[in-house]
Amino acid sequence: MLKQSLHQKLLQKLSPQQIQLMKLIQLPTQAFEERLKQEIEENPALDTGKEESDNFEDNFANDNDYDDAGNEKIEAEDINIDEYLSDDEYPSYKTQANNYSSDDEEKQVPYAAGTTFHQSLKNQLNTFRIDDEEKSIAEFLVGSIDESGYIRRELIDLIDDLAFTQNVFTSEEKVAHVLVNVVQKLDPIGVGARDLKECLIIQLKSKSETKSRSLAIKVLENAFDHFVKKHYKKLLDKFNISEEELKAVNTEISKLNPKPGSSYAGNNKIAEQIVPDFTIRIIEGKLELTLNSRNAPELHVSKEYNNMLKGYQDSKDKTKSQKDAVMFIKQKLDAAKWFIDAIKQRQQTLLVTMNSIMHYQYDYFLTGDERKLKPMILKDIADTINMDVSTVSRVANSKYVSTPYGTKLIKDFFSESMKNDQGEDVSTKEIKKILENVIAEENKKKPLTDEKLSGILKEKGYPIARRTVAKYREQLDIPVARLRKEI
Repeated sequence: MLKQSLHQKLLQKLSPQQIQLMKLIQLPTQAFEERLKQEIEENPALDTGKEESDNFEDNFANDNDYDDAGNEKIEAEDINIDEYLSDDEYPSYKTQANNYSSDDEEKQVPYAAGTTFHQSLKNQLNTFRIDDEEKSIAEFLVGSIDESGYIRRELIDLIDDLAFTQNVFTSEEKVAHVLVNVVQKLDPIGVGARDLKECLIIQLKSKSETKSRSLAIKVLENAFDHFVKKHYKKLLDKFNISEEELKAVNTEISKLNPKPGSSYAGNNKIAEQIVPDFTIRIIEGKLELTLNSRNAPELHVSKEYNNMLKGYQDSKDKTKSQKDAVMFIKQKLDAAKWFIDAIKQRQQTLLVTMNSIMHYQYDYFLTGDERKLKPMILKDIADTINMDVSTVSRVANSKYVSTPYGTKLIKDFFSESMKNDQGEDVSTKEIKKILENVIAEENKKKPLTDEKLSGILKEKGYPIARRTVAKYREQLDIPVARLRKEI
């Protein structure tokens, strides 16, 4: 049975401008610049030209009460053209002071063009005397090498791919011969290896023979697992050698490169350039926070759009095409206003949030001592600045701050708290730093187990269980005691 009923609901909807602001806040400086370029390309009413543009802020000085939900039909005659025009002959950039030194200027990092890693390997194949079939196999093997310098696939799979993609029908013996006698002879030494063991042995065999290198090859070939797991006692018994001889073997192997591909000098891989969103300086013993100037670009109304509006205002006979044009111009100008307002709100939100973080962690930013980092969660900052936790999260994620102690990821300043033996809240980062220092100072011949590390931390006033120590150690990328052992 069908029936009608009336329900009342309380809903919260975000306007397109609010959604746009949240997206802008989340963007780091470089991504924000790309978004800015996109908006300028899509909206011809926006202009970054400094010599020909009027002050966009003045263009909308009298338009603060405008609210168009997009549902009302507005006629061209209803638009007050004067509200969109400015009589100011001096744009804002001519009256503003930019107190930045030459060191603050944006500098582009040039990247030299060169030969890629795989192209370098293929070029080296021309120095070998091999027939066409061997060259095809060698080129295919080179193409199968990953960025670390390894061939991770089985030879039988490579043979199948050679047949299907290169129309080369060959045997496993032939492919293995080309791999060992051609590909694995290329520079850097060690490329073309199928695993770490083979990679290290190739590098050792390429060097002039010595007693320690010969013994190192023997150890890797016959007891690789014992060496990797640092079962030194088993190695001493198996090869009947002294600790000094095993130490020499360890030294030889430690000089080798486990990832030969990454050592290629001509590798054209572009390194990621981090652009800090904020800068914190210490001036006369006090902290000073600044927002990267690239976060606050100057945008203006296009001069052409101003002239078009003036032409429409001065014309006596307003045609339909002129009316349609002024409606289009109004739409673009409103979009430009919304975008510039969003940029200003973004700038203010970033500064307020980072300023609160800076004062919360004042002792750390003043000294650089990570042990002075206070426990801090998103809610702590959100409550201080009366904003939502999600807003603080958007500011903290993927944004960096330049400090006197290096460029830091903002979200790294947030940490949970634990209580020490005096009942005081301390940051987990402080405990991790102490744990890291204790491990760095341990006797590497007898590394401390997680149980012993837990006992040491308890003595220092941090009652932490063994499993918690293991968790923190893994987060710090520190191996277990057995793997930290040295001869």
